[in-house]
Amino acid sequence: MLIDHAKIYVTGGKGGNGCQSLYKDLYHRKGIPDGGDGGPGGEVIIESDSNLYTLLDFRYNPHYRADKGKHGGSNKKFGKRGKDRLVKVPVGTLIIDAENGLTIRDLAAPGERVVAVKGGAGGKGNAKLRVATPGEEGEERTLLFELKFVADAGIIGFPNAGKSTLVSRISKVHTKIAPYPFTTRSPKLGVVSFYDETFVVADMPGLIEGAHAGRGLGDRFLRHIERTSVLVHMVDIVPLDGSDPAENFFKLENELKLYRHHVYEKPRLVAANKMDMPGAEESLKKFTSEIGREVWPISALNGEGLPELVRAVYRKIQDAKKKTEEDNG
Repeated sequence: MLIDHAKIYVTGGKGGNGCQSLYKDLYHRKGIPDGGDGGPGGEVIIESDSNLYTLLDFRYNPHYRADKGKHGGSNKKFGKRGKDRLVKVPVGTLIIDAENGLTIRDLAAPGERVVAVKGGAGGKGNAKLRVATPGEEGEERTLLFELKFVADAGIIGFPNAGKSTLVSRISKVHTKIAPYPFTTRSPKLGVVSFYDETFVVADMPGLIEGAHAGRGLGDRFLRHIERTSVLVHMVDIVPLDGSDPAENFFKLENELKLYRHHVYEKPRLVAANKMDMPGAEESLKKFTSEIGREVWPISALNGEGLPELVRAVYRKIQDAKKKTEEDNG
């Protein structure tokens, strides 16, 4: 199950207390202050992990606290620093401060880290001050996690366009498939092999008109295609409801434009699915003429045209990555 939102509460460790101690011997009967400082509290650190794919665990365990610092000791012994608490999240997790809504960090690559809260300072021992001081409390924060998939290609389309069938045929993922809309309730990732190379595709739930405004949870689904390099727009070339494929195509393109401009500007391919159905050839000619773009005719069911589509997607991904590298200098 994909859980792509979570709220957690993080607390830094409390600092250890400073020590109140007097050293006495035959020569110093009044005593010499020798109390050491307390150790600082640990930090809560958030790290992205490529082996995680959901925020589900945070629904059941939302509280994270680092360890306290150790107290100072006599003979000017410093307390040990509290142990940090490491919290691992999926790659692509956005960390947001719940109080002000500001983004703290976007963990878009594996192994990235951010300190969510710091531990409290340790108290001072009476070797430095006349009276030892207690350790300070650690920082507290409420965080929102928002997961955005990191994939090379996102498969988009209206419900029942055949996206799940396509992904299951070209990749190593097995998704639930049925001949009715909204089979895919959440995005799924698949790995596609292309000769000695691989790339990741994301099977997105079917979108509907008004998706950009949240209808049918569309805004949550659209968010997951923001990180993809390439989009594959799948169109049912012979819809069972008798709708026009070209009209459906432009409706979804408009949803992308209304959602966010940089999503609409992503490079993409158009795949006309269900070419195995009666009347598909005539519908394809009309569709291609009306949209004025190159179209890859396929049948996700029997595999027709899939090698050509995979090759085109791979090349488009490589072109997009090359352009990104050039833009970044």
